[in-house]
Amino acid sequence: MSELEKELFVEPMEEKSRAGINSWEAPKTGYEKFMQEENIPIVAGVIGVENVRNVELGAWDRLGGNGAFLYLDSLEGIKGMYVLEIPGGSQLNAERHLYHEFYLVLEGRGTTETWIDGSNKRRITEWGPGSLMYFPPNVMHRLINATKERVLIIATTNAPPLYNMIRDREFMFNNDYIFKAHYSDDDDFYKYDEKLYAVPNNKRAQARTNFYPDIIEAELPLDNQRMPGYRRIQPAFRGFEHDHNGFISQYPVGRYSRGHHHAAGAVLVCLKGAGYTFNWQRQYGTTPWKDGNADKVRTLHYVQGGLVAAAPGGGTWFHQHFPVSEGPFRVINYWGGPTPTPLDSLNRETGMSNNLNIEDGGGSIGFSKEDPYIREKFVEELTKVGQKSTMPEDLYFND
Repeated sequence: MSELEKELFVEPMEEKSRAGINSWEAPKTGYEKFMQEENIPIVAGVIGVENVRNVELGAWDRLGGNGAFLYLDSLEGIKGMYVLEIPGGSQLNAERHLYHEFYLVLEGRGTTETWIDGSNKRRITEWGPGSLMYFPPNVMHRLINATKERVLIIATTNAPPLYNMIRDREFMFNNDYIFKAHYSDDDDFYKYDEKLYAVPNNKRAQARTNFYPDIIEAELPLDNQRMPGYRRIQPAFRGFEHDHNGFISQYPVGRYSRGHHHAAGAVLVCLKGAGYTFNWQRQYGTTPWKDGNADKVRTLHYVQGGLVAAAPGGGTWFHQHFPVSEGPFRVINYWGGPTPTPLDSLNRETGMSNNLNIEDGGGSIGFSKEDPYIREKFVEELTKVGQKSTMPEDLYFND
């Protein structure tokens, strides 16, 4: 049979027969093809990694550094992530792209140049460990390593939905249209704004800037939503002041978060301390261990530089986060830019905050109603690092 004959449709031979075949390999999406074309390692089929420093990197010819894609469960069609290394004394190739991009520096120091075609003005920004920076669509940018030590970066983008729809590499990487809502040549573009704002919709704490010098050590305001003593701030980037741009949060020593559910897309990156996360599908209820479904719970331990997808698998999952370190546990819910289906902290079924307990219209499991195993396991894990639970006892009766 010739190749052309293999492509031609064949009708069923009998009335009760069905056309076509019953199983086939899913075709690669536009973004999956892009990742393969970049010819660097791809970490896939996992809910996270314990520490990105242990991820195998490969030479990334297009960027001029070393890298690996992180294609975690639940990110398909939503968010792109990768690890990027700049060897000591070197610099990346300049690039621009249609998608939004964010860089979080884990190791190293250096500078970033940003500019647009037709302008002789180049903005130079210095950064170091803990710096979080934003690159708007179609803005040229290049990173330079200022030391002999390597630079290690975790990046996140909204490239997957754009690639899956557009499927044109030239249009993605060689587009000179500037989105003025997100970029301009003014001197304040990367200037840090120290004022504390309220998010327009939910009135929680918000910082507004396109460059955060150090989100690892920055002071965070008290929030108390996930548990008493919980601290949190939501970074806002130019043009996204009304969006849910992820958040930076910190857990007190010995205290953990309420279990909660929402749609897939959120990824927590550990900035300080260490911890673990439980993930399980909503169909297994609020007490999976008690109900004999312990084997359905996915668990990941991680340290500073590790990350985990909340609500993996593409559906709405319960997930719960636990700090187990000597000092405070800090994470960033790492945004990659706007996507077709926005992720926020609102329970769309009820119109109430997802931080409220389920019986109050939210999406959270009250401590008084959680599976008894959760508290037992937390105490066990704390003991391993010489710590004790500081959870207020009345939470387990009145929350």
